[in-house]
Amino acid sequence: MEKKLGLTTLTALVLSSMLGAGIFSLPQNMAEVASPAALLIGWAITGTGILFLAFALLLLTRIRPDLDGGIFTYAKEGFGELIGFCSAWGYWICAVVANLSYLVIVFAALSFFTDSPGHVIFGEGNTWQAMLGASVLLWIVHGLILRGVQTAALINLIATLAKLIPIALFIILATLAFNIDVFKLDFTGVNLGQPVWEQVKSTMLITLWVFIGIEGAVVVSGRAKHKADVGRATVLAVLMALCVYLLITLLSLGVVPRVELAGMRNPSMSGVMVMLMGPIGEIVIAAGLIISVCAAYLSWTIMAAEVPFLAAQHGAFPHAFIHQNHKGAPSASLWFTNGIIQLSLLLIWLTGSNYNTLLIIASEMILIPYFLVGAFLLKEAIRRKSMKLGLTAAGASLYGLWLIYASGLENLFMSVVLYAPGILVFIYARYAAVNKKKPLNITERAIIVLLFVLLAPALWMTLS
Repeated sequence: MEKKLGLTTLTALVLSSMLGAGIFSLPQNMAEVASPAALLIGWAITGTGILFLAFALLLLTRIRPDLDGGIFTYAKEGFGELIGFCSAWGYWICAVVANLSYLVIVFAALSFFTDSPGHVIFGEGNTWQAMLGASVLLWIVHGLILRGVQTAALINLIATLAKLIPIALFIILATLAFNIDVFKLDFTGVNLGQPVWEQVKSTMLITLWVFIGIEGAVVVSGRAKHKADVGRATVLAVLMALCVYLLITLLSLGVVPRVELAGMRNPSMSGVMVMLMGPIGEIVIAAGLIISVCAAYLSWTIMAAEVPFLAAQHGAFPHAFIHQNHKGAPSASLWFTNGIIQLSLLLIWLTGSNYNTLLIIASEMILIPYFLVGAFLLKEAIRRKSMKLGLTAAGASLYGLWLIYASGLENLFMSVVLYAPGILVFIYARYAAVNKKKPLNITERAIIVLLFVLLAPALWMTLS
């Protein structure tokens, strides 16, 4: 019998999904595009918007507890089969690319221990040695999840607690070393050559990236002990993550001038830590990043496998993904998802793509699914004539529209390239669902594999 997930485990799942690779590169990523003034405005917008989104998810779990799976089922219930599929597909692609970024950054962090100027082994995490190591890690985690989602979630809880130690140490040391005069240097970013508002826009995909995973508890809501815990876990994790992100970003600018911070190698927290506690600081942060990324990778693999499984139950993805093993793990979905990730690792090696490229792709693919959450709550608020629901829904929807605008047309067109192959999967899934309900045979499963292989050219275009 499958064990259910409690509040602590659900909160750890969401927090671990958010506190992944992004937090360790956040100081450099933000300093590169924005001044302290722009960062304060950017975090105010993101903090407000992400809390609206968190409360939207909380309210939806309460008013529509019948909709397990969240991201996909909300879009499908509110706007029909095709929009529901697009939400599931976009979220699944985001999860695949997020997993890729974690595999890349963990070996980029290992390069601190293995590489020298004249001898590169792991580099930026995109060498053939890094891809080989990433493949081994990929299939180890695959085996863990096949043992059951509860087993994987327990390991994730332990890893989440472990990775908070170097983050807490960084915050304490940076607080002690904080210098307000350093923080105020070029406060409005004159040296960046852009007005503050343009700087704010440039931070949006970065700040969104570190919050991707907010929906973790909702995605696995069908496995929760109590439905009420799903919303509570989401809000608790968001509040904790927001405090950590604010402290790390702003304290770093009070330790290192923005121009110097912008030029640091990622993970940039290690460079700041060296200034705070000497050479050992680099080792502390690199080790913390590896633990953090492995935990986040475990969380995201659970969620990535869950989406096709849930979508298949509703006829949006091919029926083959509905299979579970005797431990209750969505094994068919997991095999397909990790097969695509393995193919993508090869593409990363061939194109030389790095962590920053993957960050942009993953953030872009999640925009539509997040917007549809707010839009569905708005539709429910109008139907129920509820002002309380309407205010939260309006806030979440406006934040979603702002993110789509701030991301820019070029990134939006890039996401369309990745959505296109999904339409073929949807057409085939609907055809199979209409014509028969029995499981697919070997030939039909081969067709599904072929459809997913069509993702390769789309991924190649975006990575290149």
